[in-house]
Amino acid sequence: MRIEEEIKLDYSDVLFRPKRSTLKSRREVDLKRKYHFKHSKFIWEGIPIIGANMDGVGEIEVAKKLALYKLMTALTKQHQTRDISKINSTKLIHNLVALSCGTSKDSYKRLNKILSKFPKFQFICIDVANGYSENFSKFVSEVRKQHPKKTIIAGNVVTADMTQELVLSGADIVKVGIGPGSVCTTRIQTGVGYPQLSAVLECADAAHGLGAHIIADGGCTCPGDVAKGFGAGADFVMLGGMLAGHKEGGGKIIKTNGEKFIEFYGSSSEEANEKHYGGLADYRSSEGKKVKISFRDSLDKTLKDILGGIRSSCTYVGAPTLKQLSKCTTFVRVSNQYNDTFGKF
Repeated sequence: MRIEEEIKLDYSDVLFRPKRSTLKSRREVDLKRKYHFKHSKFIWEGIPIIGANMDGVGEIEVAKKLALYKLMTALTKQHQTRDISKINSTKLIHNLVALSCGTSKDSYKRLNKILSKFPKFQFICIDVANGYSENFSKFVSEVRKQHPKKTIIAGNVVTADMTQELVLSGADIVKVGIGPGSVCTTRIQTGVGYPQLSAVLECADAAHGLGAHIIADGGCTCPGDVAKGFGAGADFVMLGGMLAGHKEGGGKIIKTNGEKFIEFYGSSSEEANEKHYGGLADYRSSEGKKVKISFRDSLDKTLKDILGGIRSSCTYVGAPTLKQLSKCTTFVRVSNQYNDTFGKF
């Protein structure tokens, strides 16, 4: 047993330090990025925010909406060829959608079936809760061999060593985050995790040293957190709860006292396991929770709010582009992030 004494930080533990800026308006900030991926050699352009592969977020209609803003979506693992056909003809969608799979034979078989019918899709997201198993690294290597020109996303991990391991196994992009999500209970159920800001800082440094990229997955509660993820060195930021509850995500609307709500739950929750796998296996416990969130109409307002917030972050620190945000970032540690006299934003 050993204890690491160095302090690790979450998004709520820091704020950006403002700096002089030559920008006259938020309108001048360019949020588009251009990436050249290590293994696939694919060149991608867009705004590097990704809708998470969770029920109610990683859905077809969400992907269509986010694509209009040049944002990506990681579809849930359960989509079949008939679902994908609904977006296959959409302009540029192949570069803005990641097809997800787990490490089971059935999940990988489904992915290969989709890719055989729709080969233009560029991104594969290999998604497991615990990316630290030797079997996972081997699986990433196998997928790389079978799909040498696809851009592979793999995770989740939170430390530099496993980031490097996955990159060397064939991942172009490593997904970073264990336990920070709004409906994730891994930290409570297992006692395992890592503060998200520090995880992003350390994993980004490891990935960039090898010419690869990372996704900061989870922990964002507001546009400022998304900006902090980019400021810490994330190449992409993945959002679940912030994009949940909108009409594009589908789901049954629940009416209570004249208000509309939608259920939202974690991918490792009892609800998700019941829906997709016939229930929790006897050897498992739920590592996610179900919540009831207010129904929100279209994603447009939410997306504009997020993008507007990031532009403002850039103007405060003097970054004319999203690419330069991390170079302009100085974080200050804080004990209080905002005045909550009248409740949470």
